[in-house]
Amino acid sequence: MLLVIDVGNTNTVLGVFEGPRLLAQWRLTTAHEQTVDEYGILTRNLFALAPVDAGAIRAAIISSVVPPLDAILQQVVQRYFHIDPLFVGTKIRTLPIRIDNPKEVGSDRIVNSVAAMEIYGTPAVVVDFGTAINFDVVSREGEYVGGALVPGLGISSEALFRRAA
Repeated sequence: MLLVIDVGNTNTVLGVFEGPRLLAQWRLTTAHEQTVDEYGILTRNLFALAPVDAGAIRAAIISSVVPPLDAILQQVVQRYFHIDPLFVGTKIRTLPIRIDNPKEVGSDRIVNSVAAMEIYGTPAVVVDFGTAINFDVVSREGEYVGGALVPGLGISSEALFRRAA
């Protein structure tokens, strides 16, 4: 089984896959102050409630836009699942990044683009509504060619509420 972790600015989503089938998923608040053990206990308790056998996890992949949590989550996976996680980066072979500075593309945007290609094919425009709204473009050739980032609905509403009469 595969453990996937998507760390966003607001929420962290965990999922467990057996092949292409999603067995369980959980959405947690992204907590910058939690320790390795706190994340570990929470994660193992979620597995127990699912019920999903945590001992059956054979691989883990993490997509994170919150770098301070990367080391913590790496240790969680190592300590509580006894495996080394793979981190999504700009060197995914299935998605060439065709912009001037590929390191500017967050792992969330890479994962979204790869998923859009797998599900819908190319070309594709991917829109992700989160803390920010991401617009990403995948060419007919399956290359990431650019995108835009704008404030999300929550941030925009909060700014409007504070600044408008």
